[in-house]
Amino acid sequence: MRVAIVGGTGAFGRALARKLRVIGHEVLVGSRDAQRGRERAIELGVDGGANEDVVRGADLVVLATKSNAALDTARELVDAIGETPVLCVASDLAFTESGVLPGREERSLAEELNEIVRGPVASGLQSLSAAHLASNELPDEDALICGDDSRAKELALELAGSLVGGHAVDVGPLANSRALEAMTAVILNVNRDFGVTAGLRLTGLP
Repeated sequence: MRVAIVGGTGAFGRALARKLRVIGHEVLVGSRDAQRGRERAIELGVDGGANEDVVRGADLVVLATKSNAALDTARELVDAIGETPVLCVASDLAFTESGVLPGREERSLAEELNEIVRGPVASGLQSLSAAHLASNELPDEDALICGDDSRAKELALELAGSLVGGHAVDVGPLANSRALEAMTAVILNVNRDFGVTAGLRLTGLP
């Protein structure tokens, strides 16, 4: 699969790019700054450049920017992405004195993204950490994917299934991204309180 990672110079994007390259996917990492994208790509052993260049011709675009930049980045790339499916891995979070909270009470970031781009949107991987992706072993956890479009979900599930030692699980329509994004806040609170890097594993799956 040819995967373009928008935001591929951040911690999650870098770890994802490395893992996908090792697995055997064709990976391109993008940045708003073309030179920075190329330099980071060399470090990762993949191709890279400006965001608008790497998304063209991709089978799947992974939007891995920080949540506060995700929608503006998508608006900038609408024409370059075209009808290509997009996987949103970001979570909108609020960091407070009492802990990490979901940043949204109604629609998810992925649902808003779906109204901006022309291609279908899936959402997932929010529970998968950069630290686990960077490990030489596949993490013993499941990867959850949701979406309304079967083509986008099929590509996202294929990608997710190659990243974890557990299952890639279709968890329903795109509206369920509200729960997936909020789960990131839960995991970060667990990480803080127990000094761990937690993931998710669903019981009872075959």
